Amino acid sequence: MSAPNYQASDFLAALQNLMPRGLAWPRDPSSVMARVLSGLCATWARHTQHNNALLVDAFPPTAVELLPEWEAALGLPDPCAGPSPSLQARQAQVLARFAGSGGQSVPYYIQYAQALGYVITVTEFTPFHMGQQAMGSPLGTQDWAHTWQANAPSVTATLFRAGRSTADEPLATWGNNVLECELEQVKPAHTILNMAFVDL
Repeated sequence: MSAPNYQASDFLAALQNLMPRGLAWPRDPSSVMARVLSGLCATWARHTQHNNALLVDAFPPTAVELLPEWEAALGLPDPCAGPSPSLQARQAQVLARFAGSGGQSVPYYIQYAQALGYVITVTEFTPFHMGQQAMGSPLGTQDWAHTWQANAPSVTATLFRAGRSTADEPLATWGNNVLECELEQVKPAHTILNMAFVDL
């Protein structure tokens, strides 16, 4: 059952029904009493709409009015997203940080990137050990035990989406800055992250 969305006319009718009867309490829409109540009822109708939107706005992927509060709680916005990121990009970043409870597995990083709106694969490396690798394998130092690579498309486009974007946003944006910054933030401190932008 959805929340009732009362209009100003509903509040006006309710208030007029609650008023006492008599000449001092006119019901005529052109009376001073009705005009004063109409002015108040518009505010109550607006509050009702905001209260009904609160359920949707409290959920990170659909937040609009509460988005600045979500961002402040999660340490956003950051410079990686640029000076004016789109609503869709801001919501995706909030969702990724909120849902990213931590992990160090390949599926975790793939899912984290997916929440941001990117498709990646992960390559893990190992140091070269004589007799364990085939001929022609890259010679890696001991640092390779802690090195991993995120492979992302060279160009990632974020398209305008009705209901998820606002009227003043471009129809498409391109870039991988947010992905790179977010992965740098959530990677384990002892690891080395390489970003490879290739056509997947």
